[in-house]
Amino acid sequence: MDIENIRNYCREGKLRWTQHIIRRMIQRGITMNDVTEAVMTGEIIEEYPEDYPYSSCLVLGYSRNNDSVHVVCGINNEELWLITAYYPSSDKWQTDCRTRRE
Repeated sequence: MDIENIRNYCREGKLRWTQHIIRRMIQRGITMNDVTEAVMTGEIIEEYPEDYPYSSCLVLGYSRNNDSVHVVCGINNEELWLITAYYPSSDKWQTDCRTRRE
């Protein structure tokens, strides 16, 4: 997966907001702007090529408030599927928010 390709879908508004991400955003106090800003400023830190129905990846980016945000997204040939978003927790992620704790 390529972050520039992901950003292009985001710029063009070709986004599919799944019910799952909407539910999680509400639970976690994450806005749509937080998610799109994270995608636009982020980097791919993990890839999941076997995910169904599309290969996906984990993007580490930053909200407008400069908070670290993880966004899981996948791409088909038409749009970017936004699957989930969360603030990385220190019990699961190292301080760089890129490395999982063992």
